[in-house]
Amino acid sequence: MQLSSYDEFGGNNSNIGSKWAELREAQSYTLQTVSNTGMAVTTDIGNAKDIHPINKQDVGKRLAAIALKNIYKKDVVFSGPTYKSIEIKENKVIITFDNVGSGLMTPDKYGYIKGFEIAAADKVFHFAKAYIKDNKVVLYNENVSIPVAIRYGWADDAGDCNLYNKEHFPASPFRTDTWETLTKDVKYSLD
Repeated sequence: MQLSSYDEFGGNNSNIGSKWAELREAQSYTLQTVSNTGMAVTTDIGNAKDIHPINKQDVGKRLAAIALKNIYKKDVVFSGPTYKSIEIKENKVIITFDNVGSGLMTPDKYGYIKGFEIAAADKVFHFAKAYIKDNKVVLYNENVSIPVAIRYGWADDAGDCNLYNKEHFPASPFRTDTWETLTKDVKYSLD
């Protein structure tokens, strides 16, 4: 299970960074390196002030879908959208995803997607306006004329993120940049 939203002290600021988002990214990387693993995204479940989501039923359903697909070989959607690639056209970024199921959607009644940020070469992230078009996400910000990087759900509390596939699995947080992170030089030991 990917770590849910947790912002014990409040005040997410993506230009400072997010250790919690970096930990989620590390969890995602294990899927590429450890065989027979799956991960349920839970950024939309729970309370940002409580590290343990109360909604265990949806967590269980998401984990069960992974087992049905990977272990029991059932033909089911088991994951939300995962970042595949970007295309930059003028001041807009067009994002393609894997695991879209029967299509991308947002529960927002106006069709607004929350949780995306965009930056130019100056590495200053701005909240992006984002919408779904042709099963891709298009995003922009008037202050970023030449975008070079995007982030989705890159915050301790990513609970505002609202991109899903039509099977109601949430999109996994991600970033396209390889810029220095807060935990770059942190070393852990079992001592």
